[in-house]
Amino acid sequence: MFHNLRQPGVMTLTLSAAGILLLMMGIRQSTGLYLSPINTSTGLGIVSLSFALAVGQFVWGAVQPIAGAMADHWGPRPVLLGGVLLFAAATAATPFMTDGMGFAITLGILSAAGAGSASFSVLMGVVAQRLPVESRGSASGVINAGSSLGQFIIAPITQQAIQLFGWMQAMWAMALLSLAALPLVGKLTHHTTAVHAPAVAQGGLRQAIKDAFKSPSYGLLHAGFFTCGFHIAFLVTHLPGEVDLCGLPPSVASWSLAIIGLANIAGSLYVGSCINRFRSKHILCVMYGSRALLVIWYLLMPKEAWVFYIFAAGLGFTWLATVPPTAAIVSKLFGSRYIATLFGLTLLSHQIGGFLGAWLGGLAIANYGDLSLMWYADIGLAVFAALVNLPIQEAPVRTLPNLASQE
Repeated sequence: MFHNLRQPGVMTLTLSAAGILLLMMGIRQSTGLYLSPINTSTGLGIVSLSFALAVGQFVWGAVQPIAGAMADHWGPRPVLLGGVLLFAAATAATPFMTDGMGFAITLGILSAAGAGSASFSVLMGVVAQRLPVESRGSASGVINAGSSLGQFIIAPITQQAIQLFGWMQAMWAMALLSLAALPLVGKLTHHTTAVHAPAVAQGGLRQAIKDAFKSPSYGLLHAGFFTCGFHIAFLVTHLPGEVDLCGLPPSVASWSLAIIGLANIAGSLYVGSCINRFRSKHILCVMYGSRALLVIWYLLMPKEAWVFYIFAAGLGFTWLATVPPTAAIVSKLFGSRYIATLFGLTLLSHQIGGFLGAWLGGLAIANYGDLSLMWYADIGLAVFAALVNLPIQEAPVRTLPNLASQE
């Protein structure tokens, strides 16, 4: 599956983007591990802290189209550099906060804005605009796997750091670690220029956005990705709490998050290879449907450590593997010129779902003492996402190489 990445410069660009996501997403996806320690330390309450993380889910998505538009206009380098620096500064400032508003500003707004500016919309835009069309599917799978590898590596390290040194020192260490993304940004953007002509849409970025929202297929893609965000944010925020409710040690939560990341490496690479063989809407349908089945299985099983690990492995295979086929559909529908912006808008819908998944999970625990209602909602939304992707008017896979002439 990697033969399309062997052209000069393609592998360097792909691995640089994957490394950035490894650091940024690995640190960000481990944030739920801080929830209980921060609550114990500050006494602010799960609802208040869940709201701060929910704001972070929304802001991470809201900044994606803005960062994408800036990258489309000025290039990716300043956007990525600014994102990494803002993320590091906000993460380092978070331990100094003493109330819910402070956490909402640092962890919810500033940190999330920095992470979003150095994330999928800009990085996938770099890939789509700088790589030949036959290399994009495999490259997007490798890049996506970078985020999952980061979760696999960083989640257990974060948990150990929290237990050994406390959550404040652990967060400062993660802020410092995020700065390792800076040289990768330089590598990614050094002497790389877009190799494709502007997209078919005339009238610039504004017209491209208008044309996109006139497309029913684009709306359906948003609807499915919304439910994906609900699912992921709910789990990454409240899986540690679910483990605690089941009377299991915190290590089960951190290893579950790590297993999700490890499984998604395989899932991302596999899905990336499937994009050039199957329609992406069918790939998305299968992935979302599998989530509903896995949650049903989890609810029927005894709540033991091995159940969490199998559940994590199954969910992890599709975790963020939805990103490459979603980006591929956007590219098929509208070309690659403004993909950073148009794909960024789908990520905004994803994170609106993420806001609800993180926040409502906290409300469920506070009001009902468990997450049963959230699990049932997750099943229903997964089924909805599977079905809503099927009517998307996606061109057959065999027509994909012809897009190069349109771009």
